[in-house]
Amino acid sequence: MFVSDSNLMNRRLSLALAAIAIIVLASSGCGYSTAGKATRLPANIQTIAIPAFINQTQTYAIEQKMTSAVIREFISRTKYHVINEASPEADVTLKSTIVSTLIAPLTYDSQTGRASSGLVTVNLKVQLVDKQGKVLFENTNYVFREQYQVSREISSFFEEESPAIDRLSRDLARTLVADVLENF
Repeated sequence: MFVSDSNLMNRRLSLALAAIAIIVLASSGCGYSTAGKATRLPANIQTIAIPAFINQTQTYAIEQKMTSAVIREFISRTKYHVINEASPEADVTLKSTIVSTLIAPLTYDSQTGRASSGLVTVNLKVQLVDKQGKVLFENTNYVFREQYQVSREISSFFEEESPAIDRLSRDLARTLVADVLENF
């Protein structure tokens, strides 16, 4: 088969244009960036005070679990200096109140009538306030839920509510820190 010089030149030009297009597309990237790296907090913030959450509920020590989970999350995800108490040296203070907790059966065993799973629901109010009292972030109705299974065997029964609250605290911490950093 005979190929003319103009056909050969057109093919080479087409291949070159296709290669350039591929290089341009590959180098332009997809536009995504790593989540959690950008922050919309003012650049002058260096220190965050996270005093113990206020517990307005009857759920024992829930404020300790939630406070420590949020502190751990801020330390692991940011470069801010974190203080675990209110301090005049802090640039901002995270004020949190646990407004309500509800631990309720979710499903029942049809043979025994006993609960087979439960649900922990926690409602919080959160504010991030700077030294001058300006609110940088606020959510007055944070609601978190965690489901857990209830053991069927009484001899091997162990309380699953506490581990469910631990999981809920970690979920709250991840969400809260992301919301504060990204200012949603």
